[in-house]
Amino acid sequence: MNEIQHIREQLTAERQHASAVANACTTAFARRNAVALSSGSSLEEFRQACVDYLVCVLAWFEERDQRLTDLWDARPTPADEGQRTLEAALASPGRSREALEKLEAALARTPAPSADNRAQESWREFAQFFNSVWSARRDAIEAWLAANPRTTDWRVIAGIDADSILEERHRYARVRAALPAGASLTFPRPRGS
Repeated sequence: MNEIQHIREQLTAERQHASAVANACTTAFARRNAVALSSGSSLEEFRQACVDYLVCVLAWFEERDQRLTDLWDARPTPADEGQRTLEAALASPGRSREALEKLEAALARTPAPSADNRAQESWREFAQFFNSVWSARRDAIEAWLAANPRTTDWRVIAGIDADSILEERHRYARVRAALPAGASLTFPRPRGS
């Protein structure tokens, strides 16, 4: 396996783990009784592990998008169809920063007992955004990147090293360890699969 394949595998793992964590967190906190349960130590521990994981990994994806933008802005090549496709993907809605804002909104409503329905709706909005808009943007960027054979570009854009791999694994293991009864970290399959 070459270096690009290793990088792509790690990016895929991070994306799948982030999706699984986002959906597990949403499932746990979008329930009617989640507000009352959120004060429990095990659910609070799970919530914190999810937030820590998502904040870290979504920040990495945001940084990657910035490095990709910087890399292509620095190239003295005339705009071609591929570059226009990339620019459109990077300019599209669905940035990791937006996903974090939706996560923050859902978290802000969860502890308020009077906001039960609003909290459920906030979590559903977060999951919907994450699974559709954020994911579609990632798909477009990854499709463009897949055609790039330059290992040095992949290294610069991904910013993956042994420490970041271990950190991602540690954070994901922490979420797994705090998973409440009835919750799952299965990666959601696309509809029709």
